[in-house]
Amino acid sequence: MYPFTQGSFAVRNGWYVAAFARDVTRDLLARTILGQPVVLYRKQDGTAVAVGGRCPHRHYPLGESCLKGDSIECGYHGIAFGPDGQCTKVPSQAHVPRSYRIPTYPLVEHGIWMFIWMGEPDRADPALLPDLAEIGADGGGMILRPFYSEHVKGRYQLLNDNLLDLTHLAYLHASSIGTEDNASVPEELTREPGVLRSRRHIRDAAPPPVVRTFHGEDIERIDRVVGMDFYLPGFHAGIGDMAVSRSNPVRGGEQLNRSRVYHAVTPETPTSCHYFFAMAAEDEAGLDRMDAYLRPVIAEDKFATEEIEKMLAIVGENPEELLLRSDRNAVEGRRMLQQMMDAERAPA
Repeated sequence: MYPFTQGSFAVRNGWYVAAFARDVTRDLLARTILGQPVVLYRKQDGTAVAVGGRCPHRHYPLGESCLKGDSIECGYHGIAFGPDGQCTKVPSQAHVPRSYRIPTYPLVEHGIWMFIWMGEPDRADPALLPDLAEIGADGGGMILRPFYSEHVKGRYQLLNDNLLDLTHLAYLHASSIGTEDNASVPEELTREPGVLRSRRHIRDAAPPPVVRTFHGEDIERIDRVVGMDFYLPGFHAGIGDMAVSRSNPVRGGEQLNRSRVYHAVTPETPTSCHYFFAMAAEDEAGLDRMDAYLRPVIAEDKFATEEIEKMLAIVGENPEELLLRSDRNAVEGRRMLQQMMDAERAPA
C-alpha cells in the first residue's frame, strides 16, 4: 500500500498512541487501531486497560455498551467481559465457556499519552517507548499539555511524510510558523535504532509571522533551530527554539521561544488515522496562546493529508513520485518502517 510495498500496511510490533491519558476514564472509549476495534477504559483502581471492541456473539460494538464494575456488559445481549478479556457472564446460560473471550492489548500510560501495542504481546517492551527526558516531556522547567485529537481521512504515512519533510512549513504554513529558510537551509540527518532525527540551524533569518504576532514587529532577524525526532512507528517530537539574531547589537542571543511539540500518528484503517498533537512550553500563558494559534496550522496539515488521499483514490495506488533532495528524511523513514514490516513477515 502506497508508499510501501504491496501487502504492507503498518508496523504491528510497535507502540502507538491510542489516546491522551486524560481521555481514558470510566467511560468506554472506542477506537479502531490497525483495523481492529478496541475499547479503552479505567478499572476501579484507576488502571487503564485496552480490550477488543467487538462482541464475539453478534459483533455488537462494545464501545456502545456499558461498564459494570471492571467488566464490559454488551449492550445487545448482556454478555460480560472482564479486563483480562475473559467472558464473565452469559445471561442466557449458566455455563460460561473458557474459550469465550475477547482480545486484550498491552497499554502503558507514559507521560500524557496512552501507548498501545497491537502486535505480539510478549514483545511489548516499555523500554522501547520514547524516553520522556530525552523528548523534553518530563518537566525540567517545561509544562506539558495535550492539545488536539483529530480523526484524519488519510493514510497514516501521509502524515508521517508531512512531519519528516519540514520544507512544507515554508509554504503550507507560510502565514504562521514557516519561512522560505525552512526549505532552503540544509538539513542534518541522524539515524539511530528506532529513531530518525533531523535538524535545521537557521541563522540571521527573517522571522516567521508567529514571532511578530507574539514578540513585536521590531524583531527583524532571528536564529532558530527547527527539528523533529521520529520514534518509529508513529511518534514525532519536535524542537522550536528561537532567539534574536546574534547580529543584533543590542538584543543578540535573547531567547524568544523555547518549546517542544509532539505529533502522534496512529493507523486506523488503510486510508484513515488518528492524530494527537501536544506541546510543552515554559509557562501556561504561552500554552494558552499557542493552543489557539496552532489549531488552524494543524488543520492545514489535516487538509493536505486528506486532499492527497483523495488524489490517490483518483490516480491509483502506485503513482510515480518525482523525488527531490529534500525527500531524504521522508524516504529514510519509509525505508525504516518497511524494514520493520518485512521483519514481521519473515519466517521465524
